[in-house]
Amino acid sequence: MATYVLLHGAGSDSWFWHRVIPLLRARGHDVVAPDLPCDDDSAGLDRYVDVVVEAIGERRDLVVVAQSLAGFVGPLVCARLPVDLLVLLNAMVPRPGESAGQWWAATGADAARRAQDVHDGRDPDAPFDPITTFLHDLPPDVLEEALRHPPREQSDGLFADPWPLSAWPDVPTRYLLCREDRFFPAEFQRRLVRDRLGIVPDEMDGGHLAALSRPDEVVERLEAARAPRPTVSHP
Repeated sequence: MATYVLLHGAGSDSWFWHRVIPLLRARGHDVVAPDLPCDDDSAGLDRYVDVVVEAIGERRDLVVVAQSLAGFVGPLVCARLPVDLLVLLNAMVPRPGESAGQWWAATGADAARRAQDVHDGRDPDAPFDPITTFLHDLPPDVLEEALRHPPREQSDGLFADPWPLSAWPDVPTRYLLCREDRFFPAEFQRRLVRDRLGIVPDEMDGGHLAALSRPDEVVERLEAARAPRPTVSHP
């Protein structure tokens, strides 16, 4: 059995994984889902990684799952601890020396989202609406719960830290994208993963917050990701 280490994205907490955690535990896995210090202005990448490492403790057989902004954190955990597998879920993929603040322009993420809005008939200049962007595919009861769950502020401190690794860690890496993601559109993610990791992503239906909207399928995909595959070297 594995120890799944679940890392949430920006302005969130471990509640993001609350529908996934019992499904993994029902399969006999251990689960660690720390609250990252996203509302701490003094917390940079090192502090995020420290929080994860402290939460893991002496556990082994680690599968790190990094969602969205945690794509900057997950690989650093892999550089610090022996990790069996890294799974990126609708995640940012950094390059050496690149900060999370620089990532948006470097990858064209904003332009890709704007183009997808136009393609889908949404007003790209409309005020931000979390339901439209993030919560659009949640079941009604989960949507109601999500709207009651208080969001956390996301500090800008993390966004200034250059990603410190000189290369991607030598850990098997999978990428899972969701085809209805409105924040990181699917075609943008395909290009990002091809250009930066040199792999083909796995794909499923759902939006950016698939752990809330489709937890059963997320778990099935995570379990499938643990199956041996041919080794792919990273560029």
